[in-house]
Amino acid sequence: MKKVLSSLVLVTLLAAPAVVLAQAEEAPELDIMEALDSITDWLFTILIVIAAIWIIVAAYTFVTAAGDPDKTKKARDFVMYAMIGVIVAFAAKGLVVLVSRMVGYEIGFF
Repeated sequence: MKKVLSSLVLVTLLAAPAVVLAQAEEAPELDIMEALDSITDWLFTILIVIAAIWIIVAAYTFVTAAGDPDKTKKARDFVMYAMIGVIVAFAAKGLVVLVSRMVGYEIGFF
């Protein structure tokens, strides 16, 4: 019974792409620069949100440090990591804009 069930599942999984790809419509045209711009937009947003969270954690650590040098150093490290995240986010977005302009494809920075 297990062999029959597992083979039925396997055949169904192998046949699923044929059923899905049997559509009458043509596949949409995908521009690589638009896809890259979309990916970097998401990456930019995620990295900025993470950086904001790290800054909030750093502020909380500063407030609760009560003069402890180890906690203060830890909070400064959090701020440094957040700033590195912001720099990476802007560099990723800026690199896509730079490459797109070198290729001759115009996209906006934001």
